[in-house]
Amino acid sequence: MSIPHFETLLLDIDARGIARLTLNRPDTHNALNATLIHELRSAAEWLGRADGLRAVVLTGAGKTFCAGGDLGWMQENTKKTRAQRVSESGDLARMLRALNELPLPLIGRINGPAYGGGVGMISVCDIAIGVDTGIYSLSETRLGLLPANIAPYVVARMGEANARRTFLTARRMSGAEARSLGLLSDVVSADELDAAVEREIADLLQCAPGAVAATKKLIAYVDAHDLDTNMIYTADKLADAWETDEGREGITAFFAKRAPFWRRG
Repeated sequence: MSIPHFETLLLDIDARGIARLTLNRPDTHNALNATLIHELRSAAEWLGRADGLRAVVLTGAGKTFCAGGDLGWMQENTKKTRAQRVSESGDLARMLRALNELPLPLIGRINGPAYGGGVGMISVCDIAIGVDTGIYSLSETRLGLLPANIAPYVVARMGEANARRTFLTARRMSGAEARSLGLLSDVVSADELDAAVEREIADLLQCAPGAVAATKKLIAYVDAHDLDTNMIYTADKLADAWETDEGREGITAFFAKRAPFWRRG
């Protein structure tokens, strides 16, 4: 498997099939510009097609996870036509969707502060572990802007009531508050961050990769539909699972008191 190279990202894959995707613009605190947005979407699409992967860890180079949108990029966009501005904004929306719908668990290794779009990046992670020194803010309104493309994911993450307060006031949140609002799954000290991420990976490696990917789709579907529709959908999905190689293997391995073929560690 030939790993693609990027200008603004680092991508590595270990022997377990764990990919690490690193935002690599430390001189700008990993701020999102057109190149990084494009490359994140390309990386997500490549990772979604790659064979043998079990999870993706998303992190940032340097001391900041992601400072949000690059103000230089935003300044350039103010000089473009309306159609060009809509296109640039749409690229950001498509990148976030590609990460959100990645058919692999996406673990955020949140190594430092996150602002604006950086909070949006956290919100598309399935699991997000942050350092206790991190500061988090939906800072757009302080700049006269809106947290627009990230809003569906942040609202889904922390709920409408919490989004109202954090969006409208651009308040700065500690790691503990970000966790209490559901933005972060856990908060640890910087020297415990890698160990905390590894604990999540260890749990994931016990699970069937096909079932994990299907369950991620299941969560998105049932959250967007009513109970009557979900009853039909979920009945089909459980029947489908019984018919898969993983489903048969998992049940057989349980009764044989042995590990299924996908289990590692």
